[in-house]
Amino acid sequence: MIVKSRFIMSILLSVLLLSACSANPDAANRFEKEIPLIAEVNIPDTLSVSQPETIEIILTQGGQRVPGADFVHYELWSHDGSLREPMTDAVEVGEGVYTVTKTFDKEGLYFFKLHCGNNGSIIIPQKPFAVGALSEAELAYLQAETPTFQEGTAEHQH
Repeated sequence: MIVKSRFIMSILLSVLLLSACSANPDAANRFEKEIPLIAEVNIPDTLSVSQPETIEIILTQGGQRVPGADFVHYELWSHDGSLREPMTDAVEVGEGVYTVTKTFDKEGLYFFKLHCGNNGSIIIPQKPFAVGALSEAELAYLQAETPTFQEGTAEHQH
């Protein structure tokens, strides 16, 4: 009988404690809403070997340009593996515009991946591009993989 009453008391105590932890319907409004960060990555249509080329990044958030973003890093690599640059800071040139200048040693398929964040919003878009002419294998890769410019939020170790 004592065991049965202890069992009932423990269930009642559990129900009482759990009822005190009910979700507040206003809880979602207590947290700051994220305003999405948008990156416009402008890579020239034609890029040449052995001459400096500039990639332009325009950051906006809430319809406004983002000068002084929390971070704007990029990675750059070639399809054939001959180039793999580690994450590097883009250069801020003003009014939410950032640039990357690079001289390419050879023609081929390259990939540009941007890591940027501001006010809690983080995006990591990736964009393929060609320097000079693409080989048949590189063209086939692009057609098979159908890479796209990807935007979204993601975790970032900074």
